[in-house]
Amino acid sequence: MRILLLCHSFNSLSQRLFAALKALGHELSVELDISDSVTEEACALFQPDLLIAPFLKRRIPESVWRSVVCLVVHPGPPGDRGPAALDWAVLEQAPQWGVTVLQANADFDAGPVWAHASFDMRAASKGSLYRSEVTQAAVVAVLRAVERFDAKDPLVPLTAVDAASQDSPCSTWQPSMPQTARRIDWLSNTTAEILARLRSADGQPGVQDELFGHPCHLFDAHPATGTALQALAGAAVGAVVAQRDDALLRRTVDGGVWIGQVRLARACGDGSAFKLPATLAFAPEAATLPVWSVPLEREDDEWAELRYWELGPAGARVGCLSFDFYNGAMSTEQCVRLLAAIRRAKQRDTRVLLLLGGRDFFSNGIHLNCIEAAAHRPLSSAADESWHNINAMNDVAREIIETTDRITVAVLRGNAGAGGVFLALAADEVWAHQGAVLNPHYRNMGNLYGSEYWTYLLPQRLGPERARELMTQRLPLLAVDAQRMGLVDRCLDTVPAALERDVIPHALALALTYNLPERLRQKQQVRAADEATRPLADYRKEELSRMYRNFYGFDPSYHVARYHFVHKLPHAWTPRHLAVHRP
Repeated sequence: MRILLLCHSFNSLSQRLFAALKALGHELSVELDISDSVTEEACALFQPDLLIAPFLKRRIPESVWRSVVCLVVHPGPPGDRGPAALDWAVLEQAPQWGVTVLQANADFDAGPVWAHASFDMRAASKGSLYRSEVTQAAVVAVLRAVERFDAKDPLVPLTAVDAASQDSPCSTWQPSMPQTARRIDWLSNTTAEILARLRSADGQPGVQDELFGHPCHLFDAHPATGTALQALAGAAVGAVVAQRDDALLRRTVDGGVWIGQVRLARACGDGSAFKLPATLAFAPEAATLPVWSVPLEREDDEWAELRYWELGPAGARVGCLSFDFYNGAMSTEQCVRLLAAIRRAKQRDTRVLLLLGGRDFFSNGIHLNCIEAAAHRPLSSAADESWHNINAMNDVAREIIETTDRITVAVLRGNAGAGGVFLALAADEVWAHQGAVLNPHYRNMGNLYGSEYWTYLLPQRLGPERARELMTQRLPLLAVDAQRMGLVDRCLDTVPAALERDVIPHALALALTYNLPERLRQKQQVRAADEATRPLADYRKEELSRMYRNFYGFDPSYHVARYHFVHKLPHAWTPRHLAVHRP
């Protein structure tokens, strides 16, 4: 079938559905929801059999839904209506939720239901749930709806009213959530209540509040546990008492929360009205706070970006290093901390090192928000910070490539993009859950050339010609497709939440392999031969010479694209690699 995807932006859910539908042989094109006239034109040009809207913020125009069947993906169970379905579910801590695929008509979220899928909720942010459980349920429901449509299923689609009676937890209109519903009273709200508010607003719009007397929005909250509670002793409720991993620790009536990200109000006048690590947004104030450190190898689950632990019998130990960076973005400072953690892990007596990335993302490469913030600091520039950041990313990639005394495995619990893909390819093997999405290209960010030794790593797996082809296309890859082409070595049929657990038996089996010493000798020989043929430093120099032109050259494409990305500016047009219906 010819299927047109209409979406506010080509986000993670839209990419996952695009890749899944394409894998089934459907002819796909994408149009960003810019205006009614643009949508009408897209339908006239592409002549779709079906229109699917995975992520919208406006109604589909009547002229479109009357001319072609339009299926809308709603992140709520059948009967739920309104633009903030998931926000309310997280705030009210619903035990179950779901996704509904319904047909667009004159009533908002009230058309015939073609399919739906449910899932158990977990204690997590809205964004994390959206990228995992919501996305998985959406794929199941959309594919079911498409199958029904393609087969011309004679069954009359369920109405929203009928569906609402089928054990649905909600059957009412849910309005947009006002800030009053999320507002935090630090003097009376418990830690659990504060976390629910912050998690319901994570991603967007954040919770309106104040820090150090400045208005801001708060994001990325984690409960204070373990030794962090000691830092709160004697502090006033609401006070900020310590920092760790760019986050601020704030006292609650019954404990504390770590606040990882903030967005300053425009009234602050410093140009940084976008999300930043909390200690960077409040750098002068944070500089006066103590750094509350936590061991890299710790027994409990106390929050920190980096964590290391080991498994397995003596002589066949497996080391596990997770680096859970917000949205997968890795700043210069985070790269420096990760490099130190990898070097520390390499001092341990292990045979396999699992690089687990984060729960929601493995890595998405350099930190564009921190780079943008550098443009507003004295004696700094976005170009300089871009240069520092890409060099720090390269240092991490090289450390992994040159780890020849054990097997390294990159485990993609979440998606990976740009330099994050090649950070994974720096390991000996790449394992992923089958629904992980990879974007192994840089060009969408203002035609960046890219680094992280991709010119060394990618041809090794694909050969020079296929590597060039992959880097010129800009479309997402499902992990199962990446495995077929050789980018991923193992796909596990599991959900992201279970991947960390499910890879352990495979890692232990790898550590116990009888011929592992021989494999390591071969690995060392190959690395030595590659280095003699062309040193890694040469690949890095060539890549960075191209990146230098991106950062400092006359073409401002990268800086313009980064500015649009960071400030979430509306799209003026749909990129041609997505809108294949446009000449």
